[in-house]
Amino acid sequence: MKYVCICGWEYDEEKGDSDLGIAPGTKFDDLPEDFICPVCGLGKDAFSEE
Repeated sequence: MKYVCICGWEYDEEKGDSDLGIAPGTKFDDLPEDFICPVCGLGKDAFSEE
């Protein structure tokens, strides 16, 4: 599953994000509640499922 921030940055659960230290397979729901978009700084509520 992919989640897209309103700024366009994507989080892909299959790939994770090595730059942010997030392992492949990490579910979006398992990211910390205070996770923010690395591009615009908005919180998880700014993301939508794709």
